Amino acid sequence: QVQLVESGGGLVQAGGSLRLSCAASGRTFTNAAMGWFRQAPGKEREFVAAISASGGNTVYTESVKGRFTISRDNAKNTVYLQMNSLKAEDTAVYYCAARASGIMTRTSRYDYWGQGTQVTVSS
Repeated sequence: QVQLVESGGGLVQAGGSLRLSCAASGRTFTNAAMGWFRQAPGKEREFVAAISASGGNTVYTESVKGRFTISRDNAKNTVYLQMNSLKAEDTAVYYCAARASGIMTRTSRYDYWGQGTQVTVSS
């Protein structure tokens, strides 16, 4: 079992930065691949970024490459999403998720989810 709690969301102007954190509890965190997803109003939840259990592999959706960075600190049971050069279209509720095996980009492949944190980018 893994419990996930996101934080760090808020209101920021376009071009600004935010860092999201996802604190995990549970013995299996260090063996879990972690992902960040987002859901804008009226849209389906979409993949943003994922990181392997060791932190050695990362994957990003095309629209955030070069702007967002996913990382993790297994000693602190925490995964981060550094978001720079934010755009209005990044506005969404951001969720972190965990799965027992390797990186995947589909929401259906993740077993555990946090409650989400709102990110609003004003233009």
